[in-house]
Amino acid sequence: MTVTLEKPTIEQTAFGPLESAKRLQNPVHKAPTHQPGRFGFRGELALRFSEQLADEARPPELTCDQVMAVAQAGEPTIPFFAGYLLSFEHLKDVADVLGPALSAGGKYFLFCNNIDLSKKYQVPYKGAMFYVLPIDEATVYNELLELLYLEKNKLKRLDTAAKLDAIANAAMKYDVTFDTITYSEGLSLMGPVRNPNENRPV
Repeated sequence: MTVTLEKPTIEQTAFGPLESAKRLQNPVHKAPTHQPGRFGFRGELALRFSEQLADEARPPELTCDQVMAVAQAGEPTIPFFAGYLLSFEHLKDVADVLGPALSAGGKYFLFCNNIDLSKKYQVPYKGAMFYVLPIDEATVYNELLELLYLEKNKLKRLDTAAKLDAIANAAMKYDVTFDTITYSEGLSLMGPVRNPNENRPV
């Protein structure tokens, strides 16, 4: 019999190794959610670190931003993960970092800045299936609400943990299919990478 922990610690979930490796950064939420045994994370996933000298702490060289993810205590994989990437090519980095936490049945959504706005793809990689979607000057949160047909006003009154539960629950039931392409095909289809600092005041 599996004992479900009401309020799990991060070490009891598939987030544990990511936390140990200091990959879960700038959290808006990094705590249990309202669903028994579930732990949630909103923040950034560090994909590549700069070389560090002695004890100095350097920011990551590459991140997956606006991450929303949940994991269940006692389970080795992450059933729901969503995030923003400047370039489609970094899907490989996300898959490498999540590694054994990925599963064939998990729902993984990557909103990429250099994917054609009219296209949506499914990309199998490392035994998991990634939904690769464009992002139109919006946030991962707003894009997910639209994709999953969740009403913004209904979620507005909820706290961060409850919002994450609602999105994760809807995402895990999501079963719409798009054109399936390989990672290599995606690399040939992606557009140029936008400079994240352009149009920003100096």
